[in-house]
Amino acid sequence: MKVSEKFHLTYCTNIHPGEDWESIFSNLQKYIPRIKEKVCPHSDFGLGLRLSNQASVELKREGNLEEFQEWMYKNGVYVYTMNGFPYGNFHHQRVKDQVHTPDWTTEERCVYTERLFDQLAHLLPKGMSGGISTSPVSYKHWFTSQQAIHTAFGVGAKNMLRIAKKLYEIEQNSDVYLHLDIEPEPDGLVENTEDVLLFFNDFLLPIGREFFKKELGLDTAESEEAIKRYLTLCYDVCHFSLAYEEPKDTFAKLKQHGIHVGKIQISAALKIVFDKGVREVILRALSKFDEPVYLHQVTERTDLGVKTYSDLPEILGLKEDFSELRAHFHVPIFLEQFDNLHSTQDHIIKTLEYLKEDPICDHLEVETYTWEVLPENLKKELSESICRELEWVKARLE
Repeated sequence: MKVSEKFHLTYCTNIHPGEDWESIFSNLQKYIPRIKEKVCPHSDFGLGLRLSNQASVELKREGNLEEFQEWMYKNGVYVYTMNGFPYGNFHHQRVKDQVHTPDWTTEERCVYTERLFDQLAHLLPKGMSGGISTSPVSYKHWFTSQQAIHTAFGVGAKNMLRIAKKLYEIEQNSDVYLHLDIEPEPDGLVENTEDVLLFFNDFLLPIGREFFKKELGLDTAESEEAIKRYLTLCYDVCHFSLAYEEPKDTFAKLKQHGIHVGKIQISAALKIVFDKGVREVILRALSKFDEPVYLHQVTERTDLGVKTYSDLPEILGLKEDFSELRAHFHVPIFLEQFDNLHSTQDHIIKTLEYLKEDPICDHLEVETYTWEVLPENLKKELSESICRELEWVKARLE
């Protein structure tokens, strides 16, 4: 839905379980009309569509894409952004680090992403830009040496540039502007602002200059413009709060280097502030969030920088005296406190305040995907929770 005449706002449908197209379409038919009726009954509702590889293959089969498009038209729904990060299963079984599989060093990731862009180009309303968020190249702990990481960055850059070339050709041939939004996250090969700058300046730009000159005959300036036009950043507020980075600082550095933000995912991490005398109470509250499906990295700001623990159980058994920790758990954005725990909601508020002054990105997507694994006292009827989050964002932008 359009908010303040500047922004498209939606939620990511990775909330809904289902890896095949029939299940996904069934969930959209169940939830979207009732959510639209509550949050924008008199205007169209934008969709943040998540398709697994299996679902996107099935959507391509005869008649499915046209049937989906007809349903959207009848129900006042449009697609402007997609989540192309999780390739396979995302619910009801262990995901953890496998959310990065296959990574950007593989052909499978390229084929999947190309297919998603073909589908988005078909679904996107005329005159609107479209984006797909994706993995931060790979998962850091799969590599045992700096040379292996360097090689993965190089291969990943070449494969993303292949996508950029496709998007350049789509725009040249059909005047449809699409972008691939790289999403940093804890323990990804790209996980913070400095990693974004490194990936662009040391890999995407130098490799891309030669690639676009050879493939498309572009000069250096034209090549750099194309790279930065079609390869952008997905700024997930939760992820950057885990890096203890302020939104205004990140946006300033990106602007300085000419890197664009293609999508902002509005999400909150858990913030654990250790008050004296209640350490055990806080840890008991935190242990309720320990679940077996997703990775929940925990970060700590130290004198040497940000230290990352690979998953929540690693913290729960430690006896150290922490002052503050942050945990990768996409908690409801409208709550600032959870019993004895807090959230990084303040980072969301700072991001939205920045956007009101400088609308650097018009694709906004709420991404709270952990409703199923939240402690029982935080669970509500799903469409009610989604609407509450969307209304919370609308109120702060308007």
